[in-house]
Amino acid sequence: MWYWMTRWMCMVVVAAAVGGPAGPAWAATYALDADHTTVAFKIRHLVAYVRGTFNQFEGTIDYEPGRPETWKARAVIQAASIDTRVPERDTHLRGADFFDVDTHPTLTFTSTTVTGATATAATLHGDLTIHGVTKPTTLALTIHGVGKDPWGNVRAGFTATTTIHRKEFGLTWNKAVEAGQLLVGDDVEITIEAEGLLKATQEGT
Repeated sequence: MWYWMTRWMCMVVVAAAVGGPAGPAWAATYALDADHTTVAFKIRHLVAYVRGTFNQFEGTIDYEPGRPETWKARAVIQAASIDTRVPERDTHLRGADFFDVDTHPTLTFTSTTVTGATATAATLHGDLTIHGVTKPTTLALTIHGVGKDPWGNVRAGFTATTTIHRKEFGLTWNKAVEAGQLLVGDDVEITIEAEGLLKATQEGT
């Protein structure tokens, strides 16, 4: 009798485990591939535009096609890696007039929610920190898809764009020229061309 009762209880436990509620959602995690990712910006300089990049960064993207509730993004950018191809200008940008990299060495972005998701696009909401100031920011996300490279690595590709107002982050330096115009514009256009390598599979929410 004890044998059959024990066997019956085990069968009940197994049946409950198999037929119970679905487990947590899972999302593939991609680490940014620095060799195939570009963090770029564009800002007005007097009557034209200057473009630049940040060349040192790291981050991850959680992405599962068709499951936007699992999508997340995190990135840390080294402010001192700014590069506009003019060494004197880059030194000025690293200094106290602009990024003050000794006090604020990183720029960060952490996503909070995703809206308007389709197979190829979404709006990524998150917190952007620059110069020690954190502001809510939205990125327009274009999804390029997932595929394997010739060496069998799984990769995912995205483009993210946004425009920020630099003075909101305490980057207020400017200079008037003879015509009364200001040397540096206020709006900064940011474009991130991101390619990630599949890193792991982890629990999502």
